[in-house]
Amino acid sequence: MKSKLRQLYKTFFIIVLFTAGLVIAGLIFPVINFTCNANKAKDHANQLKRLWLAWFARILNIKIQLNGQITQNAALVVANHISWVDIIALGHLIPGYFVSKNDVIDWPVIGYLARQGGTVFIKRGDKQHVRNTTEKMLWLLKQNRSILAFPEGTTSDGNNVLAFHASLFQPAILAKATLQPIAIQYLGDAHQQAPFIGEDAFVSHLLRMLALPVIPIQLTVLAEISTANKKRSDLAEMSRSAICEALQPDNPHSLKKIS
Repeated sequence: MKSKLRQLYKTFFIIVLFTAGLVIAGLIFPVINFTCNANKAKDHANQLKRLWLAWFARILNIKIQLNGQITQNAALVVANHISWVDIIALGHLIPGYFVSKNDVIDWPVIGYLARQGGTVFIKRGDKQHVRNTTEKMLWLLKQNRSILAFPEGTTSDGNNVLAFHASLFQPAILAKATLQPIAIQYLGDAHQQAPFIGEDAFVSHLLRMLALPVIPIQLTVLAEISTANKKRSDLAEMSRSAICEALQPDNPHSLKKIS
C-alpha cells in the first residue's frame, strides 16, 4: 500500500516535471538562443538542464555516494550503463552533452527533451551517421564542452561490463581531451530494479522506480586518462578495465562491501 501511494504522488510530480521540461525546451531554450551568443546560450541551457535533472533526482529520491572527484575540465566522461537512471545521476552532477542511441528519440517526452537539450544521437551500423556523430562530439570537445557517453552501447544487469565500442573514443583523441571513467553501482533494492534491459518499456520501468522509497547509487570517479599517443582501442580497454576493477568485490568501494 505504501509503495502504491508513493508511486502515485511521485507520478504527480513527474507529470509536473515533464510539463516544465516541455516549457523549458520549447519556449525558454529558443529565447536563450535568440538573445545570447552561442557560448552563453550553451551555458544557460546547461544550467537549466542540470536543474531539471536535479529535480528529477529529487523526485526519484536518488542518494548518491560519490567516491573521488570529477574533473572540472572539459572531458570525455565514460561509464558503464545499467539504466536510464544513469543519465539522471550523472547529468545533474556534470555539465555536458550525452551521447545516446537513436532509439531514445522515440521515447515519450524524454526523446523531445533530449533532442532539444543537445544530446548527440548515434545510429549504430550506419557508417555515415557514426561519422557525423564523431564530428559533433569533436566540435563540442573543441568548444571546451564535456561529453558523457556509455561505450557499451546498451544497458546491462549491472553485474558485468560489456565490451566498449572504441569508435566513441576517437573524438577525444582528435581533440586531445582528457578521458574520465566513472563506475556506476546501484545498491539495495535498486540493484535489482534499476537495470533497464530486454523488453522493458520506459513508462513501466519509470513507475517501478517511482515505487522505490530510495535509489542509492555509488559513483566511483576513477583516475583521468590522457589520450595523447594512444589508440582508441587502447583507451576503450583502459577505461573499461578501470571500471571493471572498481566493481570487483574486493575493491573497498565495491557493491558487496557497501551493501
